[in-house]
Amino acid sequence: MSKKQEIISLIIEQGMLPLYFNADETVSIDILKTIYNAGIRAVEYTNRGEAALKNFGKLVALRDSELPGLKLGIGTIKNLKQAEVYVEAGADFIVSPGFVKEVAEFADTIDMLYAPGCMTPTEIIAAENAGVTFIKLFPGNMLGPEFLSSIKDIFPSLYFMPTGGVDTTIESISGWYKAGVCAVGMGSKLISKKLMEQKDYGTLTKLTVDTLALIKTVKG
Repeated sequence: MSKKQEIISLIIEQGMLPLYFNADETVSIDILKTIYNAGIRAVEYTNRGEAALKNFGKLVALRDSELPGLKLGIGTIKNLKQAEVYVEAGADFIVSPGFVKEVAEFADTIDMLYAPGCMTPTEIIAAENAGVTFIKLFPGNMLGPEFLSSIKDIFPSLYFMPTGGVDTTIESISGWYKAGVCAVGMGSKLISKKLMEQKDYGTLTKLTVDTLALIKTVKG
């Protein structure tokens, strides 16, 4: 199995991809440990602040020393330079808010999963033509499950994952799964600003375990 396919399989099996950023290095580390211990094996850290690269380096070191089986991706990648820097830093996969052709080509040369954000059939076609197989529907709350239901048949060989607005409820998750997603991206609905501010890792553990169980139920 290719490196790319290995990570796709891991995300599909997990059923969700948690994503977060925190400027505080210790909080970033504690969150990763918490969700790992709750059963997460693929996670996206987002490139959203000045501290992102430094923090990511610490998370990579933690992954390598203490978290066997974890795949750590980098999100909010908007150009080739950022992609190269984070791959050099140890990223396992790359996620973007939009489709960046140069990043798709770069990821392809190193057999790395690239999941671009797409909002229209035109963007999805451009990504598919560049060899992308895993599409992040973004923003999910603007598109909704009906959007995917309407276009899914046109793209039989692609995997879809909505990010943005997916809730940790059975209604939200089952709605997306019925529409044909392979997994759901989970940002602030799972790792909320409040939980991070309060360092409430007990609640985060419970929410992660419960959401993983809920996804298992939805998938049947």
